[in-house]
Amino acid sequence: MKQKDSRQPQVTAPSLTGRAGGESSVGLESSIDLLTLGCSKNLVDSERLMAQLRQAGFRVQHDPEVAEGDICVVNTCGFIGDAKEESINVILEQGQRKVDGNLKKLYVMGCLSQRYLKELQDEIPEVDGWYGKFDWPRLLEDLGRKWDDKLVPGRTITTPSHYAYVKISEGCNRHCSYCAIPLITGAHVSRPMEEILEEVRQLVAIGVKEFNVIAQELTFYGVDLYHRRAIAELIDRMADIEGVEWIRLHYGYPADFPWELLPVMNRHSNICRYLDIALQHISDTVLTAMRRHITKEETYAFVERLRKEVPGIHLRTTLMVGHPGETEDAFEELLAFTRWARFERMGAFAYSEEEGTYSAEAYADDIPDEVKQARLSKLMRVQQRISSEVQEAKVGTVQRVIIDRTEGDYYVGRTQYDSPEVDPEVLLHTGSNTLEVGRFYDVRIDSADDFDLYGTAL
Repeated sequence: MKQKDSRQPQVTAPSLTGRAGGESSVGLESSIDLLTLGCSKNLVDSERLMAQLRQAGFRVQHDPEVAEGDICVVNTCGFIGDAKEESINVILEQGQRKVDGNLKKLYVMGCLSQRYLKELQDEIPEVDGWYGKFDWPRLLEDLGRKWDDKLVPGRTITTPSHYAYVKISEGCNRHCSYCAIPLITGAHVSRPMEEILEEVRQLVAIGVKEFNVIAQELTFYGVDLYHRRAIAELIDRMADIEGVEWIRLHYGYPADFPWELLPVMNRHSNICRYLDIALQHISDTVLTAMRRHITKEETYAFVERLRKEVPGIHLRTTLMVGHPGETEDAFEELLAFTRWARFERMGAFAYSEEEGTYSAEAYADDIPDEVKQARLSKLMRVQQRISSEVQEAKVGTVQRVIIDRTEGDYYVGRTQYDSPEVDPEVLLHTGSNTLEVGRFYDVRIDSADDFDLYGTAL
């Protein structure tokens, strides 16, 4: 694993269980529950830590239904209000286990503790050690172990064994008005290309077939290391690795988009016709207030060009309602854009003020919560109709589907247009065929509802 970059923000806390090479109160037979909150980028961090803990002799469970280990490590999210509240509640629950004598040690890491270290230390004294987002080696030290830089594979996969997330960078240089991510993770730092490709080869060797490429802003990849946008080269080389069946791209940015990526997508059949790229809004007034560095006209042209150059591409986007400056007219522009763009996949959320961000300092959060929620509901009703029509159009087609799991009377899988956890699924009745989890099948789509498809393996 790549060593922590000196440009990344760090937090420090006193060692609570001894240093590497010294005495530790934690025995080799200790069991650890590792609880991960937030996004897939956090999950990758937990997987790397989990591999190190197991290498060091601990028994580790990831997100068990019931936490029963001697030690608990909570990997927190600090992105928006709901995520922060969830993280704090989990920490308090584990803190109560410690008070009750059912937990020996409690450690907290990740985005929330990166951002609110001092406040959390003062408020939750049950925690034995606080760590930021990038100082996992110190957590190992405080458990009396050493971080192994040469560990192969460097991760313990917690997803189904046939797919994994590949994080290609940390941080973000964009500084959108509403976003606290740069405050937490710092500036954009790309991982070296050869390191990423070697990780993919290691994952292929243990059976991974599908690679979901993630970053806070993947289209900026390489600028810091290679002084150019290198995402097209990275994906081109990744697609050439034998055993890579699917590559899916997440979290791009529309301004200064690297258009050389699109011919790469067309050239390789194992690159999914899928792009996750948050657009946030369409009103020029709101886009300016958001500091998105793109206009309404440019956004319309951007979507048109994506669809023209990659026929059949499925676009996932995220939109925001209620940002300061969003008038009723601006919201109506957003509805009209959504109807025109017909995003195959879309998420939306209401603006919430985050301390330390540009919008918190520059604007009054003067749109009432009930107005935000009404706009959000209206936007999602529009999207639900679009999603239903997109799914219905697939009826009668044959799709390549990977089977993720069985659930009740169904095998549950996905097409190339569906990312794990967040997108529609394909359901196949278990009575019609005997299928294997982790394998690809050609599936005739027989019917559809608003979000999911129903089919028969051929």
